This record gives sequence, structure tokens and C-alpha cells, in this order.
Amino acid sequence: MNVTIVDYNSGNISSVINSFKEVAKDKVNIKVTSDINKIKSSDKVVLPGQGSFKSCVDALNNINGLVDTLNEFAISNKKPLLGICVGLQMFADIGYEEIETKGLGWISGRVSKINNQKGKYKLPHIGWNEINITKNSKIFKNIENKSHMYFVHSYEFVPEDKNVISATTDYSSNIVCSVEKENIFGTQFHPEKSDKIGLKIIDNFINL
Repeated sequence: MNVTIVDYNSGNISSVINSFKEVAKDKVNIKVTSDINKIKSSDKVVLPGQGSFKSCVDALNNINGLVDTLNEFAISNKKPLLGICVGLQMFADIGYEEIETKGLGWISGRVSKINNQKGKYKLPHIGWNEINITKNSKIFKNIENKSHMYFVHSYEFVPEDKNVISATTDYSSNIVCSVEKENIFGTQFHPEKSDKIGLKIIDNFINL
């Protein structure tokens, strides 16, 4: 099986690569590339994202044909795709970080700044926080509810259809921290930085 981590110059993704290789061992072929043909021939794709919504969307669009290839992979061919952090946020129709920016439009919704309640909550939301699993998502197989995951973000994904939400975390409000829609999965937290439980989530995705 081929699992491709999309490297589109969105910041340092070494921890994502290392975690997937650690879980995959020699059973699964992990590729790191933005090569369109290699992505097309993959069984699963991981879309990481660091930095702002706009910078990540711009970086995707700067690689000729990449967005079309991802659309074909996830929407037309319905192959499993995991978005991490801004990778999840880009599923939205629109984001409001820096300036209004169009997203991939895979899951209707918007990405807006976390309401810090006039400074009561520090932004970015950094560190370990408890997740509340709200539906039986495939990537949470054998993961205990109220597990702690590692977060770094100031913006949140607000989907229109609440049925796609698979977990939330309490930080100023119930922030969406995981989604599942058919073959599309996303985590706002960083599984690659969330110790053994995060590695189990990666393992669940690889074994879908």
C-alpha cells in the first residue's frame, strides 16, 4: 500500500513524516511528494498544513494541477484522505485568516478566529487538551474518549453540517477538532505530536 504525504512547501512537516514512517514500519510505503502522478497512484493521502490558511491555500495553488489532483483523489475517486491542522481547515469553503480566502470546498463551512472572550483565553491555543469524541469515527478506533491531544492554532473550522463532527475540544467554546465525511478525515490537533495515542490515530488511518 502507498500512503503519500503531500509536501507542498507549507512549513516543516518532518514530525508528520517521522510519525507515519514509525507506524508504517516496513508494511506500508510512505512517500513524501507533490508529484501529481505519484499522488494519483496512491492508496491514501495525508494533507498536512502549518502556518496561515491563506499561505497554505496559496502554496497548494502554486503547484500546477495539485488542487485538481486532490479533488479527483478525494471527491471523484473517494479515496481516504487525512487533513492535519490547516490541512483540515482547507476542507472549508472559505477562511478568514489574513484576508478572505477560498478553501477546497470539500466540507461546507468556514474557518474563523477562535473567540478568546476579550483575552480570557490565550491565542494561539497551544498545548494538550482533552477531546470529546462525538461519533464513532474510524480513526478513533480503540481510542478512549477524553484522551488528550496536542494543539497549536488560533482559528477554528465551523462546518455547516454538524454531522461531520467526530470530536470537539473545550477552549472558549466547543471547538471542532476532528471531522469525518465518508472518505475524508481531518484533525485540528496534531496526531504526530500527541504521543502514543496520536500514533494510534495514524495507525487507524493507515489501516482503513
